[in-house]
Amino acid sequence: MKMMYPKNGKVILHIDANAFYASVETAHDHTLKDKPLAIAGNPKERRGIVVTCNYIARKRGVYAPMPLWEAKRKCPELVVIKPNFPLYRQVSKNMFDYLVTISPLLEPASIDEGYLDITSCAELGSPLDIAKSIQQHLIQTLQIPVSIGIAPNKFLAKTASDMQKPLGITVLRKRDVQTVLWPKAVEEMHGIGKKTAEKLNAIKVVTIGDLANAAPGLLKQTLGVKGEVMRDRAWGQDDRQVNPDRQSQFKSIGNSTTLSQNAVDEHEVLPILNKLSHSVSSRMKAKKVVSKTIQLTIRYSDFKTITRSQTILKPLLEAKLFLKQLASQTIFFITVRYYFKSIGTENRFVYWA
Repeated sequence: MKMMYPKNGKVILHIDANAFYASVETAHDHTLKDKPLAIAGNPKERRGIVVTCNYIARKRGVYAPMPLWEAKRKCPELVVIKPNFPLYRQVSKNMFDYLVTISPLLEPASIDEGYLDITSCAELGSPLDIAKSIQQHLIQTLQIPVSIGIAPNKFLAKTASDMQKPLGITVLRKRDVQTVLWPKAVEEMHGIGKKTAEKLNAIKVVTIGDLANAAPGLLKQTLGVKGEVMRDRAWGQDDRQVNPDRQSQFKSIGNSTTLSQNAVDEHEVLPILNKLSHSVSSRMKAKKVVSKTIQLTIRYSDFKTITRSQTILKPLLEAKLFLKQLASQTIFFITVRYYFKSIGTENRFVYWA
C-alpha cells in the first residue's frame, strides 16, 4: 500500500462528526430516529434558539441559530430537546480515544472534529481504506456519522470534509484546487468569514480564484498578514503540522441559557451571571486551567450581536473574580467566552453561557 502514499508529502484526514449533538441524542434514544430534531438552549421558551439540528430538520428549513418559534413554524413536528453537554463530551472522548489508535498524530480541533496524520499508516491500507474503516467503526460503535476529507495538508483536508455531508469521504489534491476550489465564492473558503468576504469583495476579489491571483500587496493592505496566508490557502498551500500537543485547544464546553424575557437591569442579569460563573469555575478546576481573557458576546432579542473582551495580567480561576470582571462591563450578555492558559501550552477553552 506504500504506493498509495506520497514519498515526500503528507496524508491528512479531517474527521468531522455530522450534526454531532443531534447524532449523539439519536444514538442514545432510538425513538428519535427518522424524526426532525433540534437541540435548543431553552425548549420551553419561545425565545429559545436552535443550537443545532439533524439533517431531517435541515431539509424542512430549520437551521442554527434560528429562533425556536420560527423553527416550529417551519416544522411543526420538530422534536426539541435541551443540550446535554456532559454526554456530548463523553462521546467526543470516545471518538478521539478510538482515532488515536489509528495514528498517534491526532489533533482535535473542537468537540466534534479533528485532524489525523496517517502518512506512516500504509500497513493499515490505502488512505481511502482507512477513512472507510473509521467511518464504519464510528457508526457501528458510537452510531455517530462522520464526513472525512483526505488531502496533503490540513486546509485541504478540512475543505474536503465539508464537501459531502453527511457520511461523505472526499479526496482533494493540490492539482484539483484550480478546478474544484477556484470557481467557488470566496466566502465559501474555510477561514473566511462574512466580514472578511465583504472586504475582499470591495477590492473585486469575488471567487477563490480571484484571491489566488490577487496582488499580494493589495491583500496585505486589505487584510494585513492574514491576506498572505489566505492567498497561500487559495493555492492549496498549508505547512501546518498535525500537532498532538495542541489537542486541548479549541474544545468547547457549553452552558447555554436563553432569558425568558428581555433583561435591561443589571440586578436581573447578575444573579444569572453569578450562577454561570460558578459553573465555569468548577469546570476550570476540573480541567486545571486558569483564565486570562474574558470575552462577552451579547445577543439581543433582534439577534444583533456585540462582542467585547478584556485581558488581565493575573489569571483567574474563582467565580467571584469572573463576576467582578464581568460586572465591570457596561453591556448585557447572552454568551460568555473564557480563554485560558495552562502551564506549558496555550489552551483555549470556550465556555458558552
